[in-house]
Amino acid sequence: MKVFKIGDKAVYPVHGVGVIESIENREISGDEQIFFILRILDNGMTIMIPTDNVDSVGLREVVNRREVSKVYNILKKRDIVVDNQTWNRRQREYTEKIKSGSIFEIAEVLRDLFVLKVDKDLSFGERRMMDTAHNLLIKEISVAKAVPETKVKEEVRKIFEA
Repeated sequence: MKVFKIGDKAVYPVHGVGVIESIENREISGDEQIFFILRILDNGMTIMIPTDNVDSVGLREVVNRREVSKVYNILKKRDIVVDNQTWNRRQREYTEKIKSGSIFEIAEVLRDLFVLKVDKDLSFGERRMMDTAHNLLIKEISVAKAVPETKVKEEVRKIFEA
């Protein structure tokens, strides 16, 4: 189990990067538990995560700078085959990848939808899924590299234009 400290940045699956604002003892159903209080940077939402459940909920550290290049390599990979399965099946697969909290799987979702977009117009659901993956990726890479989100958006845009 990763031990976070107040002020650490952490990634909570689906919601993205947050900051540990406090560590609190709370009594829940007569049980004393310790919670990380995580504030999501994107929307200010506060999430209470029992310290015992960190692994099961997928709370993890922000990727390091070296891992960012692995993410960019995933985005650059174009010799992939996007299944011609129905959108419902693809959506389930993509949703699972986003829920995993893995930045590498989120990068795959973004790349696959981008490749699909070249061949056809994306449905509303596909565009929403692409936006979600894009936003989660941009925010985490921006924090990992300690650069503004606009710079990361530009880097990702250039990858997709190549």
